[in-house]
Amino acid sequence: MSAEEGDWNFYLRTVSNSARDSNITNGPASDPSLLHAVKKLCEFCKREDKTSDDLVARVYPHVNKLFQRSVASLSQSNSSNGLLLLGILQFFLDFGEVVLHDADPSLHTFIRSCLSREFADPIVAAATLDFLYVNKNKLLISFPNLLPQFFPLILKLTAWNGGKLEKPFLKVLPGLVSPGSFLPLFPSLMDLPILVVALEKVERSSGSLVGNNIASIQKSKAPEMLLALMDEAYTGTTIGERGGDESEESSTINVADPLFLELLKDENDGLVERHWTSPGIAAVLQAAKNSPQSDRLKQILKIAPRLLDAYFTIALRDANSSLICALIPILMTRISALFPDQNYMYEVRRRLLEFMLAAFHRSPDLIPLLKKPIIDRLGNAYDSTEKTELALQLCWAVGEYGGGGPTHKDAARELFESLELLLYENLSSSRLGLRQEAAVNSNRKSFSTVNWNQGGNKMVAHIPFYILGEQEGPPFHDFSLSDVLPRRS
Repeated sequence: MSAEEGDWNFYLRTVSNSARDSNITNGPASDPSLLHAVKKLCEFCKREDKTSDDLVARVYPHVNKLFQRSVASLSQSNSSNGLLLLGILQFFLDFGEVVLHDADPSLHTFIRSCLSREFADPIVAAATLDFLYVNKNKLLISFPNLLPQFFPLILKLTAWNGGKLEKPFLKVLPGLVSPGSFLPLFPSLMDLPILVVALEKVERSSGSLVGNNIASIQKSKAPEMLLALMDEAYTGTTIGERGGDESEESSTINVADPLFLELLKDENDGLVERHWTSPGIAAVLQAAKNSPQSDRLKQILKIAPRLLDAYFTIALRDANSSLICALIPILMTRISALFPDQNYMYEVRRRLLEFMLAAFHRSPDLIPLLKKPIIDRLGNAYDSTEKTELALQLCWAVGEYGGGGPTHKDAARELFESLELLLYENLSSSRLGLRQEAAVNSNRKSFSTVNWNQGGNKMVAHIPFYILGEQEGPPFHDFSLSDVLPRRS
């Protein structure tokens, strides 16, 4: 016991001396032995004997002071504070009830002051996800709004650090989903490739992201750097190329700034709509399409569809019908607004269609409720292969799942007739999908999830025309698209 007591006193003295140190320039994180000391003290305090509470009471004041000193030195220190602060937060979560310490302010301080600066550090990012997973139950019970509030920052550290954090993030993802974050989380997952492009633009303009809070970059003493970045993202040109007077430049940054903040925000503001129709997004997407893809971007283009899979699984399992009903119109809008990478668009659109059909299968009563949003979004689908295919899938869902049952058969019939008319007008006027785009390599996946080249010999008996006759059971017809489409002379 004497040897252990000696170790205990040594670790406590190490933490105590650092907590009393008033040198802000030399932060606690510069001493690598501190993290080891904090972890060892936690191990001593976890012993199930009568003295453990006394040990916690002795350790807590020093650890709390060390936390405050570490936070105060964040802007001055060149060392990473993330691992040390995570170790202290673990102490707060494990023994907060013993010393009556509310860990919520400490968690918020860590995320806003430290993680926002160090999310690009792969070691801190991995340790943060591990911390969130290990303490997932505690966080969900005691601080249920914490993870949903800061899901944009957690997405940011995952997107920036690539594939090695995919599995740790998937373990944490269920904790990010709540009634307040369910809808905003969907477009954020969809826009992970654009988030990577935006972060890479910041890195090229301001240097390494490690240790730099993006909010502080925006308020830096060199606003012309941010102005140039905004101007390039919004107009596709640099300030030097544009020229113009000062008032014109001020107008440009006022318009572009919200777009920039939306992509790089750290907290959930509850907003679902993204500025996909803005010139800024169009310019960024066009630049990304014409530029070589970085390794980081290539990784996130592969990861994002799998993250959507996990999100949709959680949605079908946990989300109520009201949230699903609100999500479907957003899905229909975003199916034709994706990052311009062919394989990415194929994988994402396939998942969007599969989820929509699964949602209507689970809750067929949503179909008549969504009749107006469906018609509003698909009524102008003549120039969009994606929307036309969406109409085809909806046409199938209306009949297959009964359109909400007998009580909603009139609404289902009206919706089906509108979708059917849209499909036939497209098929007869433009023969949509029967020709491949010249720029698309035939060996690569088509943008569509249906291979329209096989339409001449594929059965379409599953298209539920029989719903109009209010008949039950399987359809009595069996014909192919070649019976519907005019033959080429």
